[in-house]
Amino acid sequence: MMLQKQDDVCKEPGMNTIARFANDESGATAIEYGLIAALIAVGIIAAATTLGGSLSSLFGRISTKLNAAT
Repeated sequence: MMLQKQDDVCKEPGMNTIARFANDESGATAIEYGLIAALIAVGIIAAATTLGGSLSSLFGRISTKLNAAT
């Protein structure tokens, strides 16, 4: 009785591991989520920078009025 050998992606030892690694897409998903998080962070930083000056002047006016009231 002759045993049939299962066809691997590559015939060399260790190459099956490399082929499985090349076909694995779970890392790509993690990278995509990382890029989305980075874009959100850039948006938050841009918004904070834009609003920073106006918030500083707003709190300055509030501080002036509180100091004048006491």
